[in-house]
Amino acid sequence: MSAPAPSPLAIVDVDPSQAPARQGEVLTEAALAFVAALHERFTPRRDELLARRAERRAEIARTSTLDFLPETADVREGDWRVAEAPPALQDRRVEITGPTDRKMTINALNSGARVWLADFEDASAPTWQNVIGGQLNLTDAYKRRIDFTDERGKSYALRPAEELATVVMRPRGWHLEERHLRDADGRAVPGALVDFGLYFFHNAQRLLDLGKGPYFYLPKTESHLEARLWNDVFVFAQEQLGIPHGTVRATVLIETITAAYEMEEILYELRDHASGLNAGRWDYLFSIVKNFRDGGERFVLPDRNAVTMTAPFMRAYTELLVRTCHKRGAHAIGGMAAFIPNRRDPEANARALEKVRADKDREAADGFDGSWVAHPDLVPIARASFDAVLGDRPHQKDRLREDVRVTAEQLIAIDSLDARPTYEGLRNAIQVGVRYIEAWLRGLGAVAIFGLMEDAATAEISRSQIWQWVDAGVVFPDAPQGREKADAQVVRALAAEELAALREELGEDAFNSGRWQEAHDLLLKVSLDENYVDFLTLPAYEQLRG
Repeated sequence: MSAPAPSPLAIVDVDPSQAPARQGEVLTEAALAFVAALHERFTPRRDELLARRAERRAEIARTSTLDFLPETADVREGDWRVAEAPPALQDRRVEITGPTDRKMTINALNSGARVWLADFEDASAPTWQNVIGGQLNLTDAYKRRIDFTDERGKSYALRPAEELATVVMRPRGWHLEERHLRDADGRAVPGALVDFGLYFFHNAQRLLDLGKGPYFYLPKTESHLEARLWNDVFVFAQEQLGIPHGTVRATVLIETITAAYEMEEILYELRDHASGLNAGRWDYLFSIVKNFRDGGERFVLPDRNAVTMTAPFMRAYTELLVRTCHKRGAHAIGGMAAFIPNRRDPEANARALEKVRADKDREAADGFDGSWVAHPDLVPIARASFDAVLGDRPHQKDRLREDVRVTAEQLIAIDSLDARPTYEGLRNAIQVGVRYIEAWLRGLGAVAIFGLMEDAATAEISRSQIWQWVDAGVVFPDAPQGREKADAQVVRALAAEELAALREELGEDAFNSGRWQEAHDLLLKVSLDENYVDFLTLPAYEQLRG
């Protein structure tokens, strides 16, 4: 194992009262040197790729189209497959997602799901407590020294090892910085390298000793060049720590419209380390709005809940994903069931669970090898859907879906939808946006809102739709007189009404102790500014305490 010797990293602007008491166990001298080596070697390439994103977005704005890349046709036409999945990732029929707080760590591992997506990204607000505390919780779980007692005195502990879910950790996307770790020049380290580097350094060998390995979900990927960067990070990290080449396994979220046109190339770049692809619904819709916001009426999305996975352009996306994965020997993982069971309303609960069941039945029938849920109570429902199709088989990669033929145009045929934006959809976007952002600013990344478990992707699609509808001057058929057209005045009026309703609902003291006014102001800023900010979490991070 070679010892990296780059410039040291400094821990800055951390309030001692907000820092985990055991952060020294994570931020050892050797661990920081390893992260510094990753930063020195790969951050310049990360910067180049972020600049390339902006160039590609400008090209989309000019042409209002996308196509499969002619320069990588040989990859799409070639005969190759990704590496065989390790035993721990052969069967992925149900995956649960959630942040890495102590209670969630125990509940997710105990949930009965085959995989837990341990999330440092959209389901986690990146406070220092969450960033470092999450690392501690995962290591504690692998050492079986984790427990938790809630405010009611209820205790939580791990089940036997053979019953626990396999962890697939999701670091932050390439665009986010970690302001609390800086190099000698004062430059912040990318959050992706902090999350990956600390986790890999402390747990790669430990996981191998447990019969598993360092497995990752890669978010917000926009091109095969970004996948190539991750692959080079994996190769370097394995070499530095003496971990066998190919030990890392990565599942890439196809949650950007540009990545949908490069699925095969992304798998090819990661082929020694690839495990599969995942269909991430909300970020995918957010990416469509972001990239085609200049494309006119034909790219205007209706209310987010009206865009189901059966919409023609969403069917094209998911069927292409299954075909691509199985052609190349990778797992195809379906989307999120975000419903939170409500035991106080059995009838509404039954209706919602039936929708979850139908969605998972569709995914299993379409050839997916597994799917996501956000709540442990949904694990048996999703498992039943996949059990019915898979039986004792770990997956259905033998279903090659050679019947699928998807054109470049079908992936962006947004105007194939009959649904249109509604005034109530605008109200809902504002309500969800304010509620989520307020919780995020308090350090919560996974939030129950109106019976659904929401994360940052939800806030992104909410604020993006507000921006798009105002920019397009959408007319609402269900609006009250004087509010028929989406404009800044209507949005501000609805937001003010929502803030007043929250103040009345919560009471003055509870309202003032929250961050509701800040959340309201930030939502309006990112929804109404002429210049569309690429990610809501960028300005939000500037307001995040801790």
